[in-house]
Amino acid sequence: MKKKKRAKTPVNWKKELRLAPGYLILLLWVALTVVLLGWVLMASFSTTKDIFNGNVNKFVFPTGLHFENYAKAWSSQNVSRFFANSLFYSVISCAALVLICAPAAYVLARFTFLGNKLIQTGFVSAMGVPVIMIILPLFVLISKMGILNNEMANRFTMIVLYVGINVPYTTIFLLTFFQNISRAFEEAAAIDGCPPMKTFWVIMLPMAQPGIITVTIFNFINVWNEYFLSLILANSDRLKPVAVGLYGMINSMKYTGDWAGMFAAVIIVFLPTFLLYIFLSEKIIAGVTGGGVKG
Repeated sequence: MKKKKRAKTPVNWKKELRLAPGYLILLLWVALTVVLLGWVLMASFSTTKDIFNGNVNKFVFPTGLHFENYAKAWSSQNVSRFFANSLFYSVISCAALVLICAPAAYVLARFTFLGNKLIQTGFVSAMGVPVIMIILPLFVLISKMGILNNEMANRFTMIVLYVGINVPYTTIFLLTFFQNISRAFEEAAAIDGCPPMKTFWVIMLPMAQPGIITVTIFNFINVWNEYFLSLILANSDRLKPVAVGLYGMINSMKYTGDWAGMFAAVIIVFLPTFLLYIFLSEKIIAGVTGGGVKG
């Protein structure tokens, strides 16, 4: 049997013309981003002399591709240490946020109790407070506790602060997701004799997987790129994440002049979040637009 040909939907040119300015702005933004990232990538494989001679602008590499820039940036410029620190902070913080915020969001979404709306309003209000406004009070409090001179305590404090700052956003995001999941699943579990706590861990949490993956990606990127807290609290290279470490490397360029190595370090730091967006973009879209069966 011949397959039926699908009728082509006619193009609404009036609508497309109205959207043309938005398409143009988006296209220009994408083109600018690609050009900038492409230039940084090419500079990372070049030499400092070629960068200042303008050879990178001409897509010319007179001395070939210098892969050693990456090895030098990774080892001699402490990028490996900064990378490991950021990975440690990001992974631990994201895991703690899921363990704390997922049960809280489920309870707020499913159970009615005194103070429920007040707690939700508090979380929403906390999302509007800029981090920079609370850095100085936090620093004064932590310095009085004598934590800054203890490396292990300092690491733990930074993780606690990363988790605390991202709790409101994570809870509200997952709360909305749980609200969109049908109650029929919980009712079926209750009929089978499954207690509420087991229902959450065995049934509801796996169903919220798209939302959990999405918010975890956002939290990972937020912690990975965080700057102000780590600038104040990370007082040694053993504690600094990539954002603060990269800023220190840029300042050191005034004395070393290794610009090619700096651009290689920028690519190394940028790569994890870029790969997350590339390979998990579908998960992000599904988590933002999805939410199970609405009930």
